[in-house]
Amino acid sequence: MIERIRAFLAVVAEGSVNRAAVRLRITQPALSRQMKSLEHEVGGKLLEREASGVKPTGIGHALLKTMRPAVDTYDAALAEVRRQARGLRSELRVGYLISAAPAVLTPALDRLRQTHPSLKLKLHDMSPKEQIDALRAGELDVALTGQEGAVAARDFYSRKLCSLGVVAALSASDPLAGRRSISLKDLQTHDFIGVDEVEMPGRNRWMAAVCRTAGFKPRFAVVTDGITHVLSQVVSESAVTLLPDYFRTFTHPGAVFVPVSDVKARWDFIVIWQRGQVPPATRALVEALESVARSLPGQVLP
Repeated sequence: MIERIRAFLAVVAEGSVNRAAVRLRITQPALSRQMKSLEHEVGGKLLEREASGVKPTGIGHALLKTMRPAVDTYDAALAEVRRQARGLRSELRVGYLISAAPAVLTPALDRLRQTHPSLKLKLHDMSPKEQIDALRAGELDVALTGQEGAVAARDFYSRKLCSLGVVAALSASDPLAGRRSISLKDLQTHDFIGVDEVEMPGRNRWMAAVCRTAGFKPRFAVVTDGITHVLSQVVSESAVTLLPDYFRTFTHPGAVFVPVSDVKARWDFIVIWQRGQVPPATRALVEALESVARSLPGQVLP
């Protein structure tokens, strides 16, 4: 039907079936048949003949008013899809962990803007689960997440940006809070604060695996959602949770972040992006993230 609508718009614009046929590069009888077919689909007469040519009827004006913006939207959407098929994009949709933005995403985006100044960026602060769901729904182009993203890596392109050391988030009143570093064994008598596995799939399993390298199984006293709630529970319960090293510069009332000295304690930074032909802007962002991640302090060598 879209082609018959286009033909109708051309007839109205030209004021003549003959001139519209020339513009559309089809014969006048073929165009007349298209108009008859469109009138049959709409259920009313769309054009009326006058001495000077043809003009839209009342129904024709209604169709014109309704369908002209719809066709423009369709054409714009199709043009954008074709640009994407050629590996070009006018915008980039990026999901990220808010905690990772200052250390990694913000400097990477600064580099991206230097090479792609006209690119529109749509940034979405999302939990790992929300990022994965949005990637699968085609609502994100790139996701910057932690090793929780490994569960979806097989469905998309992915790259480990780096492995970071680990810090323990402790209550400021904890006897360990004043140390320059601690070992995992120092934490084996502490209660741990876990994270909702729905929102951060694999995070508690990661903490348990890290603790197993030191010979103990963590006891999760509370499981909550969101890093702010987790840290509030760390303070109120005088408990502990494990976080990537970039949290050592993080601030939260009543909480301190102490580096863990165990070499097996590590957290992977992962970037995930859609499969298929990779647009230059996506490739440039991944490369910028890699470059920034390589300069992060607290990295653990393989």
